Amino acid sequence: MKRLLIVDDSNFIRSRIERVYADHERVEVVAKASNGKVGVAYLELYQPDIVTMDLTMPEMDGIACIEKMIEERPDIRILVVSALSDKATGIEALTKGARGFLCKPFTDEQLQSALDKLIQAK
Repeated sequence: MKRLLIVDDSNFIRSRIERVYADHERVEVVAKASNGKVGVAYLELYQPDIVTMDLTMPEMDGIACIEKMIEERPDIRILVVSALSDKATGIEALTKGARGFLCKPFTDEQLQSALDKLIQAK
């Protein structure tokens, strides 16, 4: 079972992603963080395999959080989930080590498909 950490400043999005994976056979939500600073702390504490990451958050944004997480755990798989209108920031997230991108708003099926691809990627 893969361990999922959700990092997003929106309680609605955190709850929605958690709900999608509530009874999933391959993914367990181990923690939810409301900003990148908490997300980095939870990386050590909960040892997730995969992370969903918003980019626009208070205290520490998603780009800085991705950099810190990749520095600490180069094997971590990060899916950016963002309502980005700025494609350059999305590309920057991928160059910093994120392995996938999902635009908000998204359907439950789109989220599951994006995370499945992340899990199955070599």
